[in-house]
Order: sequence, then C-alpha cells, then structure tokens
Amino acid sequence: MAGKLFKNAVFGSILKIKVTIPVLLGLLCFGYGGAVFGIRSGGRFYYFWGLCGAAFIVLAVMNYFKVWDKLPKSVRKVILTALITGVIIFAFVQGIILSYFGSEGGPGLDYIIVLGAQVKEEGPSSALKYRLDKAYDYLVVNEDTMCIVSGGQGYNEPFSEALGMRDYLVGRGIDADRIIMEDKSTDTSENIAYSSVFINKDSDSVGIVSNNFHVFRGVSLAKHMGIKNICGIAADSDAFFLINNMVREFFGILKDLACGNLI
Repeated sequence: MAGKLFKNAVFGSILKIKVTIPVLLGLLCFGYGGAVFGIRSGGRFYYFWGLCGAAFIVLAVMNYFKVWDKLPKSVRKVILTALITGVIIFAFVQGIILSYFGSEGGPGLDYIIVLGAQVKEEGPSSALKYRLDKAYDYLVVNEDTMCIVSGGQGYNEPFSEALGMRDYLVGRGIDADRIIMEDKSTDTSENIAYSSVFINKDSDSVGIVSNNFHVFRGVSLAKHMGIKNICGIAADSDAFFLINNMVREFFGILKDLACGNLI
C-alpha cells in the first residue's frame, strides 16, 4: 500500500510539472509577444509569439489528459523526429547568424548600403538608429565612401525609410552629396537588388550595414545577386528583443531559400 501511494505521489508530481511548465512558457510567450507588439516594429511577427503561447497551453492540456501516452508509438516517433530535426536546423542557422555578429567591414569601401527598418514620425526606430549610427561612424572615418540608404514606405510609416535615413545622417553632419536614396524596396532582397543599380557589381567594394542578427542574410543576398567585393558591417541591436529578431531572421532565411534568393 505504501509503495502504491508513493508511486501515485511521484506520478502526480510529474504530471503537475508537465502541466505547469508549459503553462508558464505559454504565459511568457504571450507577455513577450505583447512587448514586441508594443514597439510596433518588425511587421506582425508578434503573432508568432501568440501562436507559441497557444501551443504551450494546448500542450499543457494534452499532458493533463495524457493524450501523448495514448498516441501510437509510430506517431510519437514521427513527431519526435520532426521536432529534433527542426531544433538541429534552427541551431545550425543561428550559429551561422551569430558568426557575422562581429563583422566590421574593410576600410575605404566604395559604397556602404544601409538596409532600411521602420521609421516613425519622430525619427528612426531603435533598430534603424543602430544601423545609421554605425554607418555614420564609418562615413566619418572613410571620407570617400558613398552611402546608399535603402527602404521604401511601409503601411505603418509616415514617409519612406530612405528619406528618414538620409535626413538623420545629414542632421548628424554627413554631406547630402554622399548619400544616394533608394526608396522603392519593401524587403531585404529588394533592398539589395534595387541598391545594386547604383554600383558596379564587378569592381566596386561594398559594405552591407545592418543590425548584427541581419548581416548574414544581407551579405548572402548581395553575393547571390552578383556583387563580387562584399562585406558586412554589423551594428548593435536591442538585447531584450534579440530573441525575437533571431527567430524572425531564421524564418526570413528560410523564405529566401525557398524563393531561390540565397542559392
């Protein structure tokens, strides 16, 4: 009898853990998604965190009713294999992204391309300000380098990203004659494609300026589009939102792979 009571107590504790942890993770996802929504940046990726939160709550309910244990062994094996494969791919891609965090570019580049991000009525978003400040530092030291600011006007923006970027750099003292505006692009692939018309892909040296988590994709897209002498220049990013940006970048890379933009 004592052994049975002990066994029931152990299984009961395990069940509570299997229910409590997913619930806590779900609430964290909902809270983090709310924070991402609050800054009104990065499109609608906050939906992803809402979906993750809902998935964890569903998992908690499934654990409570022991749904997993009732599934056929073959089904459980397929699900686990898919999850493990996904985690390995995700970790591999994140490792590549991280390897570009320290990119500084070379001195005396012919051009730097600053990839656009959200602009607001009061000025550049936090992510874009990091990029522009990095570009400013480079332009001050390398006085012959031309700067291409790239980005159109999104649904939640008062004017084009290129215009906001140019005004910010000019306001900090960069000569307007050194700045070329590309104001039609709507995503990273178009940033590179539309900016490349201003340069000689075979001979000009070019630096891609973006936040650290975004440099790998920018450089890879540029290489794919035929820019021979290309390098990355990594700006900082908000630490709190880095998780969101890294996960969002993972899906951005998958999208570009699927569209044939990276191969």
